[in-house]
Amino acid sequence: MERNELYPVFLKLHNLNVLIVGGGNVGLEKLSFMLKSSPNANVEVVAPRFLPELEGLAAKHPSVILTYKKFNRWMLRKRHMVIACTDDLKVNKRVFDLCRKRHLICNIADTPDLCDYYLGGIVTKGNVKIAISTNGKSPTTAKRLREFFEEIIPDDINKMVENLNEYRKTLKGNFEEKVQKMNEITEALKNKE
Repeated sequence: MERNELYPVFLKLHNLNVLIVGGGNVGLEKLSFMLKSSPNANVEVVAPRFLPELEGLAAKHPSVILTYKKFNRWMLRKRHMVIACTDDLKVNKRVFDLCRKRHLICNIADTPDLCDYYLGGIVTKGNVKIAISTNGKSPTTAKRLREFFEEIIPDDINKMVENLNEYRKTLKGNFEEKVQKMNEITEALKNKE
C-alpha cells in the first residue's frame, strides 16, 4: 500500500524570505493561501504583469513586495523557499534547477516531480492549526477534509489551549512528571463518548 512519507512542518514565514515567480491566477492562489495562514509572511512576487486582484491583495500586506520584472537567477539570493507558477514550463523548470543548485526548497505548481513540498489544506482555530496532505494526489480531498475539520472542531478550542498553557506553567517536577500530568488532563480529548 502506498504511504504518505511527507514530513509536516509549520514555518514562521515572517522570519523567512519567500519568492513567488508568477503573477497570474496560480500566483494569486499561492499568495492568498500563504497570507491566509501567515498574514505577515515576507514574500516577494516577481512577474512582468500582475492580476489586479493580486495587486490588491499585496497592497493590504506591507510584508509583500511586487517586482514587475521577468525572473532572473539573482532573485534567488537570500531566499529560504520558492514557488514558481508561471504559464511557461521552461521558466518554471529553470527556477527549479537553480533552486536545486542553491539548496533552496522549491514548489513548481501542478508539477509534483518538481516539488520539495506541497501546500496542503489548513484548518486554523486560534492557536490550533491542522495541516492536511493527500501526498499531492487530490487537492479536492484535502479541501473536503479541511471543511470537515473546520465544522467539527469547536470554536472555543483556543480557550482550552490557553487554559492548558497557563496550567502547564504552574506544574512542578521534572519534564517526565509534567508530561504525564498533561497527558492525564488531555486524555478526555480522545474519548469517543
